[in-house]
Amino acid sequence: MIVSLIRSAGAAVLTLAFATACMSNGDRSDGDRGLFGGLLGSGPAVSDQPEAGIGVNSYLWRSSLDVLSFMPLSEVDPFGGVIITDWYANPELPSERFKATVYILDTRLRADALSVQLFKQIRGEDGSWSDAAVDPATRIQIENAILTRARQIRISQIDD
Repeated sequence: MIVSLIRSAGAAVLTLAFATACMSNGDRSDGDRGLFGGLLGSGPAVSDQPEAGIGVNSYLWRSSLDVLSFMPLSEVDPFGGVIITDWYANPELPSERFKATVYILDTRLRADALSVQLFKQIRGEDGSWSDAAVDPATRIQIENAILTRARQIRISQIDD
C-alpha cells in the first residue's frame, strides 16, 4: 500500500515537472529555458548568446581571453566561467606584479555577469614579494575593456 502510494506520488511529481517544462511561458524574457534546460520543448529561448559548447556567455568569455592575452594563464574553466592568470610583471616595472581572476556569472551579455578580481604584489629590498592594494579604478577599467570587447564581437557577428 505504501509503496504504491509513493510510486503514484513520484509519478505525479514527474508529470508536473514535465508539464511545467513543456509549457511555453510568454513571460520569460531572460533566456530561462524551463526546468530541463529547454531539452523538452519549453519554447524558444530569448538569449543574446549563440548556442555554444561552454556554460557561460561566449562573448564575455572570448573578450576576457582577448583582454588578458598579455598575461600568462594559470587555470581556465569554460564551463564554470573562471579564468585565472599567473603573475605578470610589466617589463618597465619589474618590482610590481599582477594577477587576475575573472568570473563570468551568467549566460547573458550583461555588465553584472562579469566580476574581475585583481591582486598586486611589490618586491621588497630583500627580493620577497608582499601583497599591496590595487586601485579599484584599475579593476573597473579591465571590466569595461572586457565588456566593450564583448559588444564588439557581438556586433561583428550580427553584421555577418
